[in-house]
Amino acid sequence: MISTFMGLETAKRGLNTSQSALYTMSQNVANANTPGYTRQRVNFAQTTAFPTPGMNSPMVAGQLGTGVQAESVQRVRESFLDIQFRNQANKVGYYGTLSDSLVKMEGIMNEPTETGLQATLDKFWKSLQDLSTNTENSGARSVVAASGQMVADTLNYYYNSLTSVQKDIGNQITVKEQEINSILENISEVNRQISEVEPNGYLPNDLYDKRDSLVDSLSQLVNIKVTNVIPSDYGNAKSIAEGLYNIELITRDGTSYTPPVNLVSVNKSGILGITKVEVSYDQNTMPKMVNGVKFGDRLVKDTSFSGQLAGLIESYGYLKTDGVTPSIEGRYPDMLKKLNNMTEAFMNEFNAIHRRGFALNEETDTAADGTIIKKAGNEKDFFEIIAGKHPAEGIKVRDEILDDPTLIAAGGKSGASADNENAQKLAALKKLNFSEYSYYQIDGNGNGNVLPDGLTGSLDSFYSGIIGAMGVDSQGAAKNHTNSTILANSVDYNRQSVSAVSLDEEMTDMIRFQQAYNASSRVINMMDEMLDKIVNGLGTGGR
Repeated sequence: MISTFMGLETAKRGLNTSQSALYTMSQNVANANTPGYTRQRVNFAQTTAFPTPGMNSPMVAGQLGTGVQAESVQRVRESFLDIQFRNQANKVGYYGTLSDSLVKMEGIMNEPTETGLQATLDKFWKSLQDLSTNTENSGARSVVAASGQMVADTLNYYYNSLTSVQKDIGNQITVKEQEINSILENISEVNRQISEVEPNGYLPNDLYDKRDSLVDSLSQLVNIKVTNVIPSDYGNAKSIAEGLYNIELITRDGTSYTPPVNLVSVNKSGILGITKVEVSYDQNTMPKMVNGVKFGDRLVKDTSFSGQLAGLIESYGYLKTDGVTPSIEGRYPDMLKKLNNMTEAFMNEFNAIHRRGFALNEETDTAADGTIIKKAGNEKDFFEIIAGKHPAEGIKVRDEILDDPTLIAAGGKSGASADNENAQKLAALKKLNFSEYSYYQIDGNGNGNVLPDGLTGSLDSFYSGIIGAMGVDSQGAAKNHTNSTILANSVDYNRQSVSAVSLDEEMTDMIRFQQAYNASSRVINMMDEMLDKIVNGLGTGGR
């Protein structure tokens, strides 16, 4: 037998469900401009029909529906787009950090400009040419000494500025390390809060949004893989519950480390905890280079996990141990090494030529065959390096020459004013290949000085080469950053088109659910009139 009040209950459920939908729509509208908010919807489901099959079921024409219920309030989100966005955000973080570091390097090197090293070297070579045409001119000699000091000052400035930025990048590494650990702690805490809500049959959508926002931030710092885990003993959790996040560190190409590195560890038993991140430094290098990243007690030497942290490490410098002998790699260490090697070779060869020459009116000796030779002890260097400093850091013109430019060895055979042979040799160093430097010639017995690594061509061509390579690297990083930003924005646009709140759509839903609410109200009014007739109208015929 169907209850007299069944229609009222059915209409009441319609009212309640439409009201829940209107409340959810109100929540969406209120958070239309909230960063990280995902729009929500009410999932409607039919209630169980009457009667249910059984031996005692009433015999009626057929099952009658009993209305609708709000089964769940669910986020509208596409997990695949989240994965795509985080992959691109990781590249944006990596290339953006790398590009910023290279732009700072370009600003220091300042090429090509009138104040750059190339222009300063050109002035130095020109001063030597001028000296070769007028060796007795005190002004020309003073210009050579001053120009040489300008070259030294420029190299000093480059070295000190690069090391200063390198130190700043090292400080940024520490900041990013702390930021990663803070985000991991927050994700683990949100995981815990979610684990307390989901087993009760609810969907903590606000906590889901908070967790996803934290994961998006983490993906810019390191490359991660997110896995949803539903614990075995999880109470009355809904089938659409998202569960807990296990976050694994992966390499730039998306492969897992062996064994896997879990930053936030979760399994079927529940939350296991987080793995603290700590950048490790080699204590035998100066400045101390990164030799890996500690995840808990485990040291991972492969820092190819992309993101901002990897970009900072690549810029700052790290210890590479692929071969037998560890080598220092990185954008700033590489540039500093090239400047030091170039400065060392240039200074040694310039000094070697200078020592063989004769200063103006220098006191000389005569050999047995009548040849004029240098007096013992008169061999003087033009440049020197301040003790305890690297070549580019500490190169300077000797104070003795700055004080007395007549000591510049412009003569090749004597100290006579017309002798300019050595000045021409010094000027010719501009285009002399490093392989032809007399200071680095090895004799038949294998004796001699070894040319620093990586030096090819002449001083001018080598320096132009490293500036060109720096420009190409900077341009490449900026281009990759732009491309990855465009792709990330495109994916985020697609993601927002699914998850963001559309006020037009919400207004449409408001009218739709309002009309549904009104219709259910009209059904209740109709049922009230029917019941009024039954209660107050039936059985009055005999009165």
